[in-house]
Amino acid sequence: MTPIHAKEKPLVHRAVLLTLLVAVGLQLLTESRPLTNSASAGEEETQFVDLSLLVASDYPCTWPTFPAFQINHYKKIGPRSVYNSDILIMDGNTGTQLDVPTHSVTPADSGFPNAGWAGTVTTDKVLAWQFVGEACVVDCAELLDSTPNGRSGLITQERIKLWEKKNRPLAAGDVVLFRSGFSDKHYKPFPEGRRFAADPVAGKSPGWPGPDPACMEYLASRKVMTLGIDSTSMGPMPDLAEPTHYAGLKHGMIWTEGATGLGALPRTGSFYCMMGPKHVGDPYSEGRAFGIVGGPLAKRLIASARKKNVVDLSVGLADNLPTSWPGHGVGNHRQAYMTIYFGKNPNTRTAFPMHMVDSHAGTHLVPPSYALPRKGFDNRDYAPEAQQWLSEYEKKYGPRGTSDVTTEKVPIAQTCGPARVIDVKHLLGTIAKGKWPASPEITKAEIQNYEKKHGALKAGDIVIFQSGWSDLYYKPLPKGSACMEDPLNGTREGWPAPGPDAIQYLAGKGIRCVATDAPSLGGADPKHALWTYWMLGTNGMVGVEFLTNLSNLPTGGYFMFAAGKIKGCHGGPGRAIALY
Repeated sequence: MTPIHAKEKPLVHRAVLLTLLVAVGLQLLTESRPLTNSASAGEEETQFVDLSLLVASDYPCTWPTFPAFQINHYKKIGPRSVYNSDILIMDGNTGTQLDVPTHSVTPADSGFPNAGWAGTVTTDKVLAWQFVGEACVVDCAELLDSTPNGRSGLITQERIKLWEKKNRPLAAGDVVLFRSGFSDKHYKPFPEGRRFAADPVAGKSPGWPGPDPACMEYLASRKVMTLGIDSTSMGPMPDLAEPTHYAGLKHGMIWTEGATGLGALPRTGSFYCMMGPKHVGDPYSEGRAFGIVGGPLAKRLIASARKKNVVDLSVGLADNLPTSWPGHGVGNHRQAYMTIYFGKNPNTRTAFPMHMVDSHAGTHLVPPSYALPRKGFDNRDYAPEAQQWLSEYEKKYGPRGTSDVTTEKVPIAQTCGPARVIDVKHLLGTIAKGKWPASPEITKAEIQNYEKKHGALKAGDIVIFQSGWSDLYYKPLPKGSACMEDPLNGTREGWPAPGPDAIQYLAGKGIRCVATDAPSLGGADPKHALWTYWMLGTNGMVGVEFLTNLSNLPTGGYFMFAAGKIKGCHGGPGRAIALY
């Protein structure tokens, strides 16, 4: 969190400043380990390890023959907007990425040689348990840069069998990670970054290490369903890329490509997770990989993963769903979610999909910089109405903060923790029609009532408001207009949303992440929505919006959310799951 921007009133706003200091202290502590997961005497501390590449236009984050990644900061805090937001144009093969079976396998009735039962498993149909498991790190360092130009060093089944002899037999629930250090060494800004993908593909430098088809078949025989590699691709060059992909994906495997920092994980015993946005019908997805090392938390999560006790809490992203913010009236919408098709995948005989999307589409992250300007911002640059709102806010709550915390600066640990689900469904239908557009306010009293029944909230908890809104209204358009368009235009009551007082109370409890199964934490009224986001950001808190399926999350679950590691992004579609 950055210093607040405005003259401070030490007597009137002492409570606010105390809250800010507490939030800063919590942030510094939690970046090394969540407070709720602290180790007891004699126990190893829990650490979150980010295993993802930075996505940025000056890095080799896109497959070299595909359209390049682009980010357009089209909404900027100033006269025309009180928020920062971005248009993302990206193919699923961007940065640290997730491959699923339809990358190479066609439907069973397609009539093609690569047809099979897994040929309908797209990113939205992968079961959530497959994203997680115990990391089993296979050292392949001697294969790094050991081959002629354009050729890959092969990871064989013999290497796997030797690993098993030294460690333990592999089994269902394990995630096999091939570590050579390729991305650690070669993922750099251009022009050096050409060594990561373009030069090997062009035959100008050695290829990345990768498993051969026989290795994949052996892993399938051990019931391993999830893999990862720190190479550009799982497929070896020059001619085994597709045979290797098909050998694993036909069994229903999924895997991470472009992981990094795998050397920070022990050979066994750490928890691994890789998730990506829930693009409906896609054969791959941009994603975020991370590990949890040490302490009882990793063991508990691994045990849940082996039992497949994992629930998906993310909405699907599709052109015909209310995935993107429609705004009030005409011409105030955000970038609509669009699927763009290009080229043709010779293996599946279909076009490659990519997407143009607003950074707050679907299940997404809200970092502090979404609503907070950078330090030095002149408040007179707001539109007159927003200046008035700010004046009222600061008279009541003290100075609004400033921030440069974009998505890539939010620690993974901040969006993971024990799930504390607060049921607010009883608030639906409590706002008179004459007051629309408006949302029922989730108050401090609502939260305190929850605590009386279920115990006090603790630092590190993830507070989740359950209204059932997305379950009710996240439907294909035009029916789906009831989800956002109608409430914003005053023809339907808005979704329940926390007010700034509730957020201030949560900040004082040490809560650093607040989530909702509604479209936004701000609600349908623009003024009070902005106040809520100012309070979140000023306290160094982040939001996760547009969850779903919370009724299937048992009490005591552990919540996880991750958005792509996109440089300078003011949001970012991601995936939310919970283990129990």
